[in-house]
Amino acid sequence: MTVRSPILVTGAAGFIGHAVSERLLARGERVIGLDNFTDYYDVSLKKARTARLVDNFNFRLIDGDIASPGLVSELVEANGVQRIVHLAAQAGVRYSLENPFAYEHSNLKGHLAVLEAARHAGNIEHLVYASSSSVYGDRPLGGTGFREDEPCTAPVSLYAATKRSCELMSESYAKLYHLPLSGLRFFTVYGPWGRPDMAYYGFAQKILLGQPIEVFGEGRMARDFTYIDDIVDGVVGVLDRPPAGGENRLLNIGDCNPVGLMDMIAVLERALGRPAIKLMRPMQPGDVTATYADISAIKALTGYSPKVPLARGIERFVDWYLGEIENGGRGPMAAVA
Repeated sequence: MTVRSPILVTGAAGFIGHAVSERLLARGERVIGLDNFTDYYDVSLKKARTARLVDNFNFRLIDGDIASPGLVSELVEANGVQRIVHLAAQAGVRYSLENPFAYEHSNLKGHLAVLEAARHAGNIEHLVYASSSSVYGDRPLGGTGFREDEPCTAPVSLYAATKRSCELMSESYAKLYHLPLSGLRFFTVYGPWGRPDMAYYGFAQKILLGQPIEVFGEGRMARDFTYIDDIVDGVVGVLDRPPAGGENRLLNIGDCNPVGLMDMIAVLERALGRPAIKLMRPMQPGDVTATYADISAIKALTGYSPKVPLARGIERFVDWYLGEIENGGRGPMAAVA
């Protein structure tokens, strides 16, 4: 039996990164997880995620910054890495209004470091990297799903601008150095072990505490909520199907079923068994009205088909969240415990 080289997963302590690592380990892959455990949200949650991985002898955790000169290249070369899943980034739209240089560092410099590592390795089979639905800019409610061949020239946040920049950098590196690249435009990923800065997560905490929730955009927004297990199906499916060298393939990965913000809150209220106290607020700078993925391209490539509807996914999140509280809480859950 041929033993394949390890897969490098950047952002392995993150929501998607730890879930992808877990799936890869479950099928017998060796994984090198890289993360620098920033304090954008409570580090204890990130450490709890990686604690689920480190007991697997096929997993190696590296605490380091992807933007550090040479770090990614050293890991790739020393370990014979031929496949990379690059998920490390500074997330969040509103945070970019206050800390713009965090996005320049992690998203631009960090992405460039990964591309340089792939360029100099000379034997990369596939580099899959995270983009975002935010690159499409603001769209009204209704209409059809966003398609990958649409122009993305009007980002409404710095976060979106950095993600589109990563796509353009990747396009040039694919052509210049004959690299096989795939950029995944994620649409509102949610579920157990998720990010506390996401609306559904913060709403759950405040509803349980009896505190009011701020509903931005007067509730007239919609998101293409995509459950984490479905996202992992798509990421791994794409990883296993590299494009030809020299191609930077862009793919939406979402649920193709946008749900109104007020409808999501109603689902969360039912799952928690208590009502939310709602404070209606205007649209925040950088927010978009709606996201809606056309997933025909990734479906044709991998057979990707989201299986978990929002009501079931929210129930699973709530079960996990309440279970964490009962077990003493960690990080964001501790305030409820």
